[in-house]
Amino acid sequence: MKNNIVKYCNIKNNEVFLDGKSIFHDEEKLDFNEFIKKVYKNFEMEYPKFYKMDPLCKLAVAGSSILLDQFEEVDSEMAVILSNKSSCIDIDIVHQASISEGNEGYASPANFVYTLPNIALGEISIKYKLRSENSFFIFEDFNPDFLIDYTTSLIGLKKTNQVMCGWVEIFKNEYNAFLFIVKAEKGITFNKENLLKLI
Repeated sequence: MKNNIVKYCNIKNNEVFLDGKSIFHDEEKLDFNEFIKKVYKNFEMEYPKFYKMDPLCKLAVAGSSILLDQFEEVDSEMAVILSNKSSCIDIDIVHQASISEGNEGYASPANFVYTLPNIALGEISIKYKLRSENSFFIFEDFNPDFLIDYTTSLIGLKKTNQVMCGWVEIFKNEYNAFLFIVKAEKGITFNKENLLKLI
């Protein structure tokens, strides 16, 4: 059987979607930090480190939690392939400001922990006990061709039988998470046209 998208999640514009259906919406037009805290509480994610994370990690962990908690077949070998445009610049700016404004030029350790985008991959792997291949790529725009090629290669080479892919972008108060699971099972055809529709 060909690889298909078996489940997907979007978080954008103060709303959460699972498989295209709105499952949480906030009318207050909150900033990202307030909104993502509400998402965390609403879905009872139970991951205490969440509050210490930077915005990119919060978005990635929230999206993956909503997606994986509804997926009954999470395998410890599930690969995770994420991407975005801004890397971790959102927290890098805060980190640089803490160096510039701090006493004797020292950075805040709380900010320094989250100055690499692959920290989000680590948090997801820890939460779901994944012992799999994972990578975080930076592109100018969402790159469906790359995700399709990479995912198809991983499954074809039998490195895994399921991959969680996606786009997790945040800069200042603009954010968009699109995460999806691919495996050789009945679902939405895994092609560029469908990915561009779903994001």
